[in-house]
Amino acid sequence: MVDGTRDISEQSKQTATWENLRNAIRRGAVFLLLAAMVFGFSLAQPAFININNLMSILQAVSVVAIIGAGVSITLAINGFDLSVGAVAASSVMAASYAMIVLGLNVWQTVPLVLTFGAFVGLANAFLIVKLKVPDLLATLATMFLLTGLQLIPTAGRSISVGLILPDGSTASGKYDPAFLTIGRSSLFGFIPLPVVLMVIVAVVLFILTEKTRLGRLIYATGGNETAARLAGANVDRIKTFAYVLSGTLAALGGIIVAARVGRGDVSSGASLLMDSVAAALIGFAVLALRRPNVLGTLVGAVFVGVLLNGLTMLNAPYYTQDFIKGAVLVGALALTYGVARAKN
Repeated sequence: MVDGTRDISEQSKQTATWENLRNAIRRGAVFLLLAAMVFGFSLAQPAFININNLMSILQAVSVVAIIGAGVSITLAINGFDLSVGAVAASSVMAASYAMIVLGLNVWQTVPLVLTFGAFVGLANAFLIVKLKVPDLLATLATMFLLTGLQLIPTAGRSISVGLILPDGSTASGKYDPAFLTIGRSSLFGFIPLPVVLMVIVAVVLFILTEKTRLGRLIYATGGNETAARLAGANVDRIKTFAYVLSGTLAALGGIIVAARVGRGDVSSGASLLMDSVAAALIGFAVLALRRPNVLGTLVGAVFVGVLLNGLTMLNAPYYTQDFIKGAVLVGALALTYGVARAKN
């Protein structure tokens, strides 16, 4: 009888050990896959692991990560902001127009564009919170509105030095060199400033969402709005904050793009919506949290960036990139929800 009890105890310990191992693998799966990709690409192409290439990857994903962080906040309140790509693209045009046409400097342009992004977020919140328009419809309408609006001041032309205005005159302004440093300068000579901004945004939002009462209220609102309201949370104000923050971060992403390319391109931001949403959704799988989180969004953006950069260095066709991003997103969501459901 004692031996039988001992066998059952040993079996229970083994089962518990395997279960803990499975949980650890599931929680760290994205990090393991990321490490495996870095190792594999480094073996296939030694230049991949070069510090300059790694910084280039981080710089390439910085805008997506910043915008994706805003998307994550709206997802956390059980909403969704489809206008972020249009806000970023409009911010590129607005920043360029402010300097090239209006002759403003960096200290006037940056606050102006950030205010523009916050205003768009406030308009989204008004539609969603006050007028009770579904978030997808409200932000979709805003997306179309901004996509058309950004083309009107220049009659559909991209903005660059010497721009011919609709009235036939020539714009006399130029990009402020201090503005261009936002997208082109480096800290300590090798860390691009956009990467620094990405890290600052990620750290601030991580603390805000994970370590403060406001963060708990944001997740409570997304989990059960009625319960959060009954518990005393000002749900309308929290939703407004989320959309204003999302718009502001999208505008910051647009500023970085404008400072990097030095041109107000009408096609800028074309892929930013899908890339930022993909990063936010891949983030659900990070640490198996199964919820929007800023750390996961950052890791998701880096994951896709490493994958695409490695494939580019291996001369993979450019037209396969969207398919690969889709496959990665499907895999991440299957890992997050499918494995968890199988466990249950």
